[in-house]
Amino acid sequence: MSEIEQWWAGGERPVLSTNGAQRTIFLRRLGSGAPMTLLHGFPSSSHDWAKVAPALAERHALLMPDFLGFGASEKPSEHEYSLHEQADLVEALWAREQIDATILVAHDYAVSVAQELLARRAEGKLAVELGAVHLLNGGLYPDLHRPQPTQTALLHPEQGPRISELIDEQLFVAGVAPTFADDYDAARDSAEMWRGMSRDEGQRNTHLLIHYMTDRRRHEQRWVSALEQTDVPLSFAWGMLDPVSGAHMAQRIVERLPAAPMLAMADVAHWPQLEAPERVVDVLADPRSLGD
Repeated sequence: MSEIEQWWAGGERPVLSTNGAQRTIFLRRLGSGAPMTLLHGFPSSSHDWAKVAPALAERHALLMPDFLGFGASEKPSEHEYSLHEQADLVEALWAREQIDATILVAHDYAVSVAQELLARRAEGKLAVELGAVHLLNGGLYPDLHRPQPTQTALLHPEQGPRISELIDEQLFVAGVAPTFADDYDAARDSAEMWRGMSRDEGQRNTHLLIHYMTDRRRHEQRWVSALEQTDVPLSFAWGMLDPVSGAHMAQRIVERLPAAPMLAMADVAHWPQLEAPERVVDVLADPRSLGD
């Protein structure tokens, strides 16, 4: 049994209601204490948190869902996936679990979901109090986001579906390789990502999932304002070698949010929780330590 299959075996698949639809998602929970919700990125799954979860679970009750279309969650085809829908599902999960307050951790794709949740909070529409928001590499500022060539091609109305049909493990691993640091052995992590993406033929929906980049551009003002104007404590753990949202994104964050703790990891690329899990655990445990 692979690592991600063991991860799935320890989870559950609750049915959530949102916007008049019933959606089955995968949920892994671990630990006890103050709730902490961890949201994964594209094109992976909640298994991204497997290296940090045991240490965090010593003091937190962790909720780690797979977004709709990812991992072991339902993967409807010909579906209009959106970041707003994913935020709706997070809220539905919190309601099901009777969560009234949580710490929120988000990476990559999920940073936009976190921004939407912050926007709803600012409007008085979020039922759950966010005690803190911790963000790892992601496109917080869409004008600085530098997608990989495959991501850009997937957005094309004709090329995108063709690429989804052609994607296999070799192409997938080659596509994510540049997002890891050169001296990091990403073979195992990449293989587990592929298992998550290809479960239930999910790779055939990649051209549908990629429209999060369009969502970001469409809602840029709303989400940037929510990030920069929130009174929720923020912190950042950032891989500076990330070609997609690395040092150039971190520079903007520091300029716009100078009071927020920032762990800048010079030897890490797009996947801090995979490439440097111990450091991520440390900052999530006590982001104030970054100011010492």
